[in-house]
Amino acid sequence: MSGHSKWATIKHAKGIADAKRGKLFTKFIKEISIAAKMGGGDPDSNPRLRTAILKARASNMPKDNIERAIKKGTGEDGATSYEELVYEGYAAGGVAVLVEVLTDNHNRAAADVRNIFTKNGGNLGTSGSVSRMFDRKGVIELDAEKVSEEEVMEVALEAGADDIVNEDGVITITTDPSSFNAVAEAVQAKEWETLSAEVSMVPQAYTAVDADTAKKVAKLLNKLEDNDDVQNVWSTVEYPDGFDPDAE
Repeated sequence: MSGHSKWATIKHAKGIADAKRGKLFTKFIKEISIAAKMGGGDPDSNPRLRTAILKARASNMPKDNIERAIKKGTGEDGATSYEELVYEGYAAGGVAVLVEVLTDNHNRAAADVRNIFTKNGGNLGTSGSVSRMFDRKGVIELDAEKVSEEEVMEVALEAGADDIVNEDGVITITTDPSSFNAVAEAVQAKEWETLSAEVSMVPQAYTAVDADTAKKVAKLLNKLEDNDDVQNVWSTVEYPDGFDPDAE
């Protein structure tokens, strides 16, 4: 669920291993549940819930799992109280990192995130220290070998997309957050398989790193993503050509 598309596409293009898919579904369940708790269980009248469901469907999460997550949030299936937190910091090489957390234990989450930064060559910053380096945008990725760039462009722009880029075998659609649902729904109506679909924090500029620094950054980001309380991780890292962050 990385906000850095170059990293995300590598991970998705390789396919999500069963263990990682399980973790991803756990994150979606939490996101859907808190959205349903805050705004009700009807996605038509709850934009946040609709977005969460779109993201889950884009990653092939079963319909039954989605419905159970909604019921959990509305209290029909035993509610869990989650708190939303955002941590900001730096990885090796001055790479800015944003961490979004959904947790039922504030103290545990704070300690875990701090420890991951400290033990992997990073450091936490103050609120606002790196968030200004990112813009919130909708990002939808498709396999360029399975869909026509021309058709994607036509459908996405008509639905309100800002930009479509075809690079390294991946078509990336960028939208304003307010247009994300409409564009994602237009894409899903075509039954195109999406590699990812999310409202993401997109860096205004990327931080290029060498191979040694890349290993340290990837280790930190992977440790954060593996944490059960961490919902999303975004960074400004630009890895060297040929570097595989999943191997770290």
